Amino acid sequence: MTEAAVTAKFWKMTSGRIAPHLATRGLAGVVVRQLTSNPDTRGSFTEAFRREWALNIDPVQWNVVKSDTGAMRGVHLHLRHTDLLVVTAGHVTIGLHDLRTGSPTARKSSTFEVNGDDMCAVLVPPGVAHGFLFHEPTITIYAVSRYWDLDDELAVHWADPALDIEWPFPPTSVSERDATAGTVSDLLEQLALYQAIWRSDQQLGFG
Repeated sequence: MTEAAVTAKFWKMTSGRIAPHLATRGLAGVVVRQLTSNPDTRGSFTEAFRREWALNIDPVQWNVVKSDTGAMRGVHLHLRHTDLLVVTAGHVTIGLHDLRTGSPTARKSSTFEVNGDDMCAVLVPPGVAHGFLFHEPTITIYAVSRYWDLDDELAVHWADPALDIEWPFPPTSVSERDATAGTVSDLLEQLALYQAIWRSDQQLGFG
């Protein structure tokens, strides 16, 4: 089986089965789990991840990202890896758009805010485009299911109307790569191989 076929199967696996105690944000496979902080006189302790939570991710790498007020990260999409992120301090708007043909929420969008005062873990599966707009200086930790690889990170311009993402304000800082990213139509052309294999595989069943 080709790597693209394996990836397509992974998209299916992460798109429908959500444990009853977890919340979604309207897109198949996107999971938001509320985290419990345990404060005391020294500060607080919060568990960010446990394998028994059944979040459909087995992290191989963890990263720490600091973002300034007004920064935009994205919009990006991964073919092969899942992201799990936790905002530990600050405030961010997360914009998502499902580009998986055959997904029950294909071409739908979701926008929501996350802050470090009410921590949660947000899981974003492959095939879901995602961007982050920061309201204030923010620290995020995130895990990935495969080692980070630039070839696995595709991009689309954050302001493309086809994303149908309502950002609360325009960003003041965007990387050169993200500022010059193409459209959703351009991205769908890059995804054509993966989408075709996904649709043709009789075991996937979204049809």
